[in-house]
Amino acid sequence: MTSMKTDLLMTERRNEKSMHLDSLSIRDIVDLMNKEDHTVAASVQTALPQITDAIEAIVQVVKQGGRIFYVGAGTSGRLGVLDASECPPTFGVEPELVVGLIAGGERAITRSIENAEDDDEAGRRAVASNATAADAVIGVAASGTTPYVIGALQEAKRIGALTVALSCNVNTPMSGEAEYAIEVPVGPEIVTGSTRLKAGTATKMVLNMITTTVMIQLGKVYGNLMVNVQATNEKLRNRVVRIVKEATGAEEEIAATVTHQAGGDARAAILMLQYDIGYEEAVRALEETGGHFGDAMRYLAQN
Repeated sequence: MTSMKTDLLMTERRNEKSMHLDSLSIRDIVDLMNKEDHTVAASVQTALPQITDAIEAIVQVVKQGGRIFYVGAGTSGRLGVLDASECPPTFGVEPELVVGLIAGGERAITRSIENAEDDDEAGRRAVASNATAADAVIGVAASGTTPYVIGALQEAKRIGALTVALSCNVNTPMSGEAEYAIEVPVGPEIVTGSTRLKAGTATKMVLNMITTTVMIQLGKVYGNLMVNVQATNEKLRNRVVRIVKEATGAEEEIAATVTHQAGGDARAAILMLQYDIGYEEAVRALEETGGHFGDAMRYLAQN
């Protein structure tokens, strides 16, 4: 397996701005952290072409019935699991569409199992037992050298799945194993090697971009409204009513009544109000268009 010397990684170098971190006041520490965090968005910006190319490929995979797998260890793995777990309530998709695989298994989500990341065979097995050639496998590791993730990408490549590598260094072994490489070099952390900081923030930003953009392309968003949100608690039920109001201009009482008739489905409620149709017809339009809300609107406008 290709390796990189740890001391060559930007994420492992000492940050000259924080050499005397332990002698700073609390205010000086948080000021420094804030200043360093300001650099993260600029680092992500430099990777936007790579991010765009990867998302375009992932969208095609999902449109053809494939799934998205995040594979990572430690902080990177937990961020992948977090992003995957937020997709069903936010976009109304099945939990199987976006899946987070983490070195060490579910226990590693809440407990540190650091040595699990060194097992490249475990990464291969995780992909072999979950993914297929129809899927997209996104390896996530700040260092770009994590054996578990490299093994996972190698297996994904072997079975013919789409492969994407997301790291916070440049020219990494992980990038060499993927069809699409996203590298976001955030530079040294204020606590040397603590990649839960800037690298973690950059990773979260990119993962946000990937799933949010994919879901928009799949018609899970109308304008900037999350019309596929699942109303599973009081806050979200109120949000659905507000979404229906915003999308249709209806009074709150009417929006609430129609939303109730639609079983809390904002999409159906909007279609019912917009086209003066019943719930069954609204559901049929969504089914005819594969759940793409924009296409359902156009379908009803033409029929």
